[in-house]
Amino acid sequence: MYIIPAIDVLNQKVVRLVEGDYQQVTTYKVGLEEQIELYQANGTEFVHVIDLNGAKGDFSNQKYLFDIIKKTDMKVQYGGGVRSIDKIKELLDAGMHRVIVGTQAITNPDFLQELSAEMCDKAHCSDKVVVAIDVLDEVIKYSGWMESSPIKLMDYVDKCLQLGFFRFLCTDITKDGKLGGAGVDLYKKLLNQSPFIKLIASGGISSMADIEELNDLKVESCVVGKAIYENRISIDEIKEWNLQMLTSL
Repeated sequence: MYIIPAIDVLNQKVVRLVEGDYQQVTTYKVGLEEQIELYQANGTEFVHVIDLNGAKGDFSNQKYLFDIIKKTDMKVQYGGGVRSIDKIKELLDAGMHRVIVGTQAITNPDFLQELSAEMCDKAHCSDKVVVAIDVLDEVIKYSGWMESSPIKLMDYVDKCLQLGFFRFLCTDITKDGKLGGAGVDLYKKLLNQSPFIKLIASGGISSMADIEELNDLKVESCVVGKAIYENRISIDEIKEWNLQMLTSL
């Protein structure tokens, strides 16, 4: 299991939210460019960047984000406001390693089918597109977690799998930003239902013990944000863990 450091950006500032609530925001003094450089200097090759403005339809952050991301050689997993197939292609052409789709895939019933038809050759579906599943008590949330979907969680996963999407970024909203541990029960349920999915865990990770627990579940990777900024998990620990994972393959 690989650890992916997360950087959430709101109004051009590095932040973390609690349960996706834009009214419960912690702003950190570090800047986006500085944080990316710090990860890269410490041997991290992957970073998870979310445009929180974009997630709620405000794209004023994008030029700022793109200008910084273009400077790095790191693999960037990017999300926030990706609402069209053209935007996905634009992001991939601009050098993003993976693009996360969430709201559009839920609100437009044809979106994933159209995306599958255009992009699902032997590599692009799972390797380039990540389907975000943001869950609150088994209800899928979207639009910056402000809206609820009537689609049942497992039905949605099955639909994605049938269309060729196997990599999922799953956030347990009840855990997010609280540093109270990962949503292990939710991930167990997903992996019991579909053991072959490539699952990226997100939300609540507070310690290396949480990382160990997720690794035991055979989660593909996990996203860690607040625990880094609050000094619960060090960048050195992430580097050592990832090196161990790579050398054990």
